[in-house]
Amino acid sequence: MKNIIYTIIAISICLTAGKLLNSAIAGLPASLYGMLIYCFFLQLGWLTPDKVHKANQWIISHMGVCFIPAAVGVINHFELIKNYGYAIVVIIVFTTFVLITFIGLLAEKYLSTKSESVTKGY
Repeated sequence: MKNIIYTIIAISICLTAGKLLNSAIAGLPASLYGMLIYCFFLQLGWLTPDKVHKANQWIISHMGVCFIPAAVGVINHFELIKNYGYAIVVIIVFTTFVLITFIGLLAEKYLSTKSESVTKGY
């Protein structure tokens, strides 16, 4: 029981720190920042892996409950997926490619502009 409370408090602290980091930096979702902080604390030894292991395993084994709504949505619209499955996959792949290309071009432009301003002394 003490390990469960320890784990819940550790995760809560990391998620809160992730939310604070997200509000300051943005860029990534707050939960991802929280997971990175949690991993960082484990690597530094600030959290004891032996204490959080059992509770983490329990959380992971019951994680599927979080994805039930998505599975129900797929089942409810199975006919659409059966009829238009290939089109949906093509659309997903195409839009992902376009989005990644667009973000890459914007990042390249931003980074080149930033490096030019550094070399000019702005």
